[in-house]
Amino acid sequence: MSLLLDRGGVRLEASHARLDVTGDVDFDMAAQLAEAGSAWLAEQPSGSRLELDLSGVEQVSSAALSVLLEWTRRSRVAGIQIDSVRLSEPLLRLTRVAGLDSLLPVAESTSS
Repeated sequence: MSLLLDRGGVRLEASHARLDVTGDVDFDMAAQLAEAGSAWLAEQPSGSRLELDLSGVEQVSSAALSVLLEWTRRSRVAGIQIDSVRLSEPLLRLTRVAGLDSLLPVAESTSS
């Protein structure tokens, strides 16, 4: 994995077909996180497949959702297929309340 961002307790790591976010994403970090992930996405070839993993984001945050939506938009424009999105339980609840769960390929939670 490549470390793309490690600031303010938030980490963004990338592997060949995956972006992993951990930490509490607030509005102070959202722009930096979105930018780092978007730059990585811009380097991926059209037709790539991707998994977004935000299961390590435990604090409920609309900032984290805005980053996720930005990456989804950038992926679509670049021709990158998002196969699955993994969310922490708090983020999963927030996406459901916001009605976004039907727009994302949300993977089933592995935590109990």
